[in-house]
Amino acid sequence: MSVAFVKEPNEDQVEVLPDRELGSDPNLVTPRGLELIDREIAALEKQLEEARAAADKLAIATINRDLRYWQARHATAEVVVPPDSVATVHFGSRVAIEREDGRRQLFQIVGIDEADPAEGLISYISPLARSLIGKEVGDVVKAGASDAEIVEILPDSAEAALS
Repeated sequence: MSVAFVKEPNEDQVEVLPDRELGSDPNLVTPRGLELIDREIAALEKQLEEARAAADKLAIATINRDLRYWQARHATAEVVVPPDSVATVHFGSRVAIEREDGRRQLFQIVGIDEADPAEGLISYISPLARSLIGKEVGDVVKAGASDAEIVEILPDSAEAALS
């Protein structure tokens, strides 16, 4: 058999990692979201320096892939500064809803990469955010398997404590 058809392991060779999916939706971000992207890039650049110093080829490949992702997200970011108006729900709004069982929850509508539902940050492309955008206090929206009423709309910078 020809040597050309034998794949010998090479410790200096690292498989090329496929790029992370960027998605096809617009990359809307809040000002905070853009800051988080910048922090992620800075952290990855530091990790890359450390991986290069340690000659860790796998870490270098992984970090480079992640760095390409975050640099692309930064380059395509469309910062949306929410209006001060709280008449209707929009990107960046904090929205308090009351569910049928009496639970009150506060969500902020943010960009895809900024979303963290456990922290009340929901992506603008999520079903809940889509049902909230354009609505007003008193409107009832679909929230999961049940309905919920919008009880308060706050601007992006507002802090609200739910009782």
